[in-house]
Amino acid sequence: MRARGLFIWIWLLLGLGATVFAAERRFPPPEFETDYVMPVAATPEPRSAAMQYVDLAVLAGGLGLATWLALRRRSRKGLIGLSIFSLVYFGFYRAGCICAIGAPQNVALGLFDNGYAIPFTALAFFILPLAVALFAGRTFCAAVCPHGALQDLILIRPVKVPAWLEAGLGLFPYFFLGAGLLFAATGATFLFCRYDPFVPLFRMNGSFLMVGLGLGLLVLGMFVGRPYCRFVCPYGALLRMAAAVSRWRIRITPNYCTQCRLCEESCPYGAIREPVNLPSTPQALAPDRRRMGRLLVLLPALILATAWLGSRLATPFSKLHPKVALAEAYHAPDRPAAPPPVATPDSLALARADRDPDGLLAEAVAIRKRFRIGGWLFGGWIGLVLGVRLMALSLRPARNDFEPDRSACLACGRCYTYCPNERVRLGLLAPEALPLPPATLAQPPKA
Repeated sequence: MRARGLFIWIWLLLGLGATVFAAERRFPPPEFETDYVMPVAATPEPRSAAMQYVDLAVLAGGLGLATWLALRRRSRKGLIGLSIFSLVYFGFYRAGCICAIGAPQNVALGLFDNGYAIPFTALAFFILPLAVALFAGRTFCAAVCPHGALQDLILIRPVKVPAWLEAGLGLFPYFFLGAGLLFAATGATFLFCRYDPFVPLFRMNGSFLMVGLGLGLLVLGMFVGRPYCRFVCPYGALLRMAAAVSRWRIRITPNYCTQCRLCEESCPYGAIREPVNLPSTPQALAPDRRRMGRLLVLLPALILATAWLGSRLATPFSKLHPKVALAEAYHAPDRPAAPPPVATPDSLALARADRDPDGLLAEAVAIRKRFRIGGWLFGGWIGLVLGVRLMALSLRPARNDFEPDRSACLACGRCYTYCPNERVRLGLLAPEALPLPPATLAQPPKA
């Protein structure tokens, strides 16, 4: 019944998106007055409307199947099979386009650029995994995302990342998310796609730098569990926030926890949290409360300080926008007086700027103003992330058993078969071999 309700929510969101965002912008190639030849596009050709609906159906079906395999069927083998399919379909067949990781950029551009109509596919790929995460956790990461599937399948000898290092590196996806949305909203570039390390591997082309970065992450991923998902992925940051309040979540044991710690040892992603016994008196909690109070008072000052620092980055950031870069090149004092004998893209752009230099300058000034506003917002976001992370260190939620962290758990199912109770459920272990529940051990023997 719950799975049926989840599918109803998915299709309602699809219908809403189809009604609101049915148009898609098309840009005709420029007409050159010379013999310049357009380069071969490195991205796949746009799919027909019918095939885009096929992609959405595969995404929705994959999310539903991953949720059922992770939460109900509790099948690690099933998740592996779905991961292989997702890697082949969304990775190599669809060449990583369109993907949920890049979709937030389309949403940001659509919100701040009246001349851009977000493609329906991009909107749906953005919404669906987040909607599922709100109900059932990060099952998209479990076996539907090709980036995560690729890293999960190559992990052969995992090593533990120290908690302090993971906490520090875990901030970068939020910073990357803020920067990517800033550059997308101002129309400068799509950072998530530009610096995606795995799409060049899926497409079998790309710059030497990005191909090398992708191969390097794969080598690292043989020993460190999903380094891109945990320490880089901006969409993963959104999924973490959605999964933190999810209605359902992964549960390691189908019965009581034996406190054997096997699940903690089996998780290569550091997502298992150990039991926490809170102090029994209010006096013992006083230091934590005082620290939380000081952080709440300092949070506005931190946000304001980082927002000001972000505004200082507006000028260098704006130079990544093509219009601003062209305006600076056009008005540069060392600009060549005559065009080169062989036309280049830069020389052709400067020649077109000659037709309306004042309009180009006015547009560049307007773009830089948007960057200044966006810099304040980006800096404030950084301060908010830092403040919330510091406050999280003061929170100690009570836990009686070993449990997966809702936001950090990738729903991979690796911990299932390590639990003795799960092995009993599967018929792999005799019930008599289990230790008694901790509550039973604490009770005095009956007379």
